[in-house]
Amino acid sequence: MASADPQQRAARGAARAAALTFLIVLLCGLTLAMGYANKARCAGGAIDEDGRSLVFDERKDSDVCYSDIQFLWLGRDIDNHVFPYVDGGITEDGALTGGAVEYPVLSGVLMWAGAIGVSNDADFLWRSALLLTPFALLTAWMLARLAGPAALLWAIGPPLVLYAFHNWELPVVCTAVAAIYVMTALTGLSVRTRGIIAAVLLALGFCLKIYPGIFVLPLALYVLTEGTARDGRRLRDLDVVGAAQTLLAAMGTVAAVNLPFAVAGPEGWRASITFQQMRQADITTNSIWYWGHQLISGRMVEATDTWHDLVSVASPALIFASFAVAMWVGWRRWTTSAALPWVGVSAAMLCGFMLFHKVHSPQYTLWIIPFLVLLEVPWSMVAAYLVADAAVGIGVFRYFYSMGTGEGVELMEGVVQFGVWLRSALLIALFFVFLRARLRGAFRLETPSTSGRELQPVA
Repeated sequence: MASADPQQRAARGAARAAALTFLIVLLCGLTLAMGYANKARCAGGAIDEDGRSLVFDERKDSDVCYSDIQFLWLGRDIDNHVFPYVDGGITEDGALTGGAVEYPVLSGVLMWAGAIGVSNDADFLWRSALLLTPFALLTAWMLARLAGPAALLWAIGPPLVLYAFHNWELPVVCTAVAAIYVMTALTGLSVRTRGIIAAVLLALGFCLKIYPGIFVLPLALYVLTEGTARDGRRLRDLDVVGAAQTLLAAMGTVAAVNLPFAVAGPEGWRASITFQQMRQADITTNSIWYWGHQLISGRMVEATDTWHDLVSVASPALIFASFAVAMWVGWRRWTTSAALPWVGVSAAMLCGFMLFHKVHSPQYTLWIIPFLVLLEVPWSMVAAYLVADAAVGIGVFRYFYSMGTGEGVELMEGVVQFGVWLRSALLIALFFVFLRARLRGAFRLETPSTSGRELQPVA
């Protein structure tokens, strides 16, 4: 009987966890329905000869129902069902042609797949939503398994309503969370094996929207240290082979995915990279670079070529500097009592990327939400981030509408600036909070150190 009680308690705990996971996934599905309903207000009804809903241009800013999915129905040959990249290119003034799109190849394929069999932007939005929904539900399931009730932030949070079907973010978020899930939950496999699988997932994320690729570096360090505390080990005792295999798995995956496109249509494949290089920090980018220029030079002064050239150098330099700082701090946190916190380091690197990149689209909030779920971040900071995000994600479209009508421009510009600068301050703070935060929930696992004398938290 004594042994039955722990078994019964474990069974009841597993049942409660399963019920919670089911509830979170169900609620996520309902939130996705709300998200689609929000975007669908800009779709349907009368449709012109190009397959564009007439209501789109009438409502997209005033009703805050704009989506890149619907907008890009035209201008990227999606409406013509052209397979992406193969026959594409880019003009001298930065216009994409012949099926080239501005995203990495797997996102381009998703865009093409969503348009199969449809002839207008409303159906394209609906078909794309169906295509993207499973990734959001799988993400909800993994977050619920890893962090318990905190996963409600993903499942029912305002960002999912605003951005689930704003762009093609859900698959890339899913790959990043899946990599963390593999490393954290699949403890029956060796650290090296898990690292290789996670690296492949992150590489697939890189081929969707770039940012998960940066997490391969802290992941490789984690594999190098075998996911345990330092415990007096010297460099020659580290798993150099495992770390190298992790890096090679990521690079090999990226090469395997991109090579067919690079061979079949080198100009179209290169066009997506050139487009991002040519893109400037303008009013559509929501970054500190555009609003910083407004703050320094005044709202009526246009940015010069010199300013844009400066941003093109300063932005990547600061991004890489933030990566170096995060990696250095993470390495210092690998001590005799703690494993290297690769998840926290990854989250900090994402903060640096989002803060200093010349483009900060509102839907990027979906990138950081899983880290706010997985890591023990003060809920007051989470609430503040949601406020800043709403100020930008809603305010920027009302700002565009105000500029078109000439009414309330100063008010809406103030709302957007409040959101941009509050979000920037929070990203700076979160950079350091993430580096010290522990994982939430049932999977804040304890692993033996190399000597077996101590238990070390896996973060």
